[in-house]
Amino acid sequence: MVPIPTGPAGRPEVRDRLAVPALAFGGILMAVMQTVVVPLLPDLPRLTGASAGAVSWTVTATLVSGAVLTPVLGRAGDMYGKRRVLLTALALMTLGSVLCALSSDIGVLITARALQGAAAAVVPLSISILRDELPPERTGSAVALMSSTVGIGAALGLPLAALVIQYVNWHAMFWVTSGLGAAGLALARWAVRESPVRAPGRFDVLGALGLAAGLVCLLLAVSQGGQWGWGSARILGLFTGSVLILALWCLQQLRAERPLVDLRLAARPRVALPHLTALLVGFGFYANSLVTAQLVQAPKATGYGLGLSIVGGGLCLLPGGVIMLLFSPVSARISAARGPRTTLAVGAAVLTLGYAVRIADSRHLWMIIVGASVVAIGTTLAYSALPTLILRAVPAGQTASANGVNVLMRTIGQATCSACVAAVLVHHTALVGGAPVPTLHGYLLAFAMAGTVALVACATALAIPGDRTPGGTPGRRTPSPDTALEGA
Repeated sequence: MVPIPTGPAGRPEVRDRLAVPALAFGGILMAVMQTVVVPLLPDLPRLTGASAGAVSWTVTATLVSGAVLTPVLGRAGDMYGKRRVLLTALALMTLGSVLCALSSDIGVLITARALQGAAAAVVPLSISILRDELPPERTGSAVALMSSTVGIGAALGLPLAALVIQYVNWHAMFWVTSGLGAAGLALARWAVRESPVRAPGRFDVLGALGLAAGLVCLLLAVSQGGQWGWGSARILGLFTGSVLILALWCLQQLRAERPLVDLRLAARPRVALPHLTALLVGFGFYANSLVTAQLVQAPKATGYGLGLSIVGGGLCLLPGGVIMLLFSPVSARISAARGPRTTLAVGAAVLTLGYAVRIADSRHLWMIIVGASVVAIGTTLAYSALPTLILRAVPAGQTASANGVNVLMRTIGQATCSACVAAVLVHHTALVGGAPVPTLHGYLLAFAMAGTVALVACATALAIPGDRTPGGTPGRRTPSPDTALEGA
């Protein structure tokens, strides 16, 4: 561990005290950038002159590029410097926002949103930096805060975007996010020091290309299945291609001297089960974000809708974001006392409880906010525990890439949830004022589906092998790969 530089009085320098807030701000920005376009989707066809199908790619492009770049940039960070790659990701995110602010061309917007997908690597890179730079007693709370930024940013992004769009215009929204991105980049460059922990070797270009091709096929099939038809030749071809490409990629990774992803390490229960749980938790929590705003904005004529504006719908998620910020230190304390496996299992159980509340009452605004807030608490507990489990199970030289894979699994879970929720709502609609609107039964089925997946995530978390030293510090340094894998 590199000692923190101190000033003349022996106190840490100001910029070192701001390293954790700077990294957390970058994580919040990443989530904000992913969600700000959502309130724009209904109006983008009119604003850009593009079809609704083309406009949907402003979301799909960010999802796919983020999934592809997260493990790639994580590995690059382990090899060439985590701070360097972190700054690159923040710069690409900001550049994408500037391009969105300057253009109304749908092709430019899709390209810009793909650039913004690079920001998905910010959280795993930041968590790895925290492990390398902070003393063990501070690592747990810092990692928990960093993990919760995903939910905090998502909760802030929707109302922020809705307010700017409603009172100014959509280009102004992207100028605001460009300014925030530039500020985040400058703050990280000033406050964050480069980690000395590196994994030597040559970057696995073939592995990166293979993973990119396989994930693009998989995520395109999952995200576009509803529009193109799940039984269409394009979707079946994409699924088949993803299976074949990823199978060949696995063989290549097992034979590579310095693989992009260490599959032998990833197959060990202490790593594989947290990855699987990440996928399930990603599915479980995302239904809340997808459905809540839609439900409260539904017309009152539906019998359940509250007829709120876009801003009102976004504000319903804001209490959940505040709760995630407040509960991140609580999750760190639970992990320190009982171990991150317990925190993860409790988080998944609370997620299930949150959806039980949503099913019990989704007609009254205060109960909707209570249910969404309980889901937010469960998400905070689960998301804060996942990187801590990964940090304990992998060598120091692979923390960024391993956490990148964990974030990738969350992304796949969210994409799958989006497709499944869309399929459920499409099949449960009623005509209101001549327009098809999802029924309350459809929303309740979506909640039941997400709650069931969260319950499976709880069982999977309990199956993760425990540490030999329960309650040990997540910031403990691993001297070698062999000791890191001991007991796996």
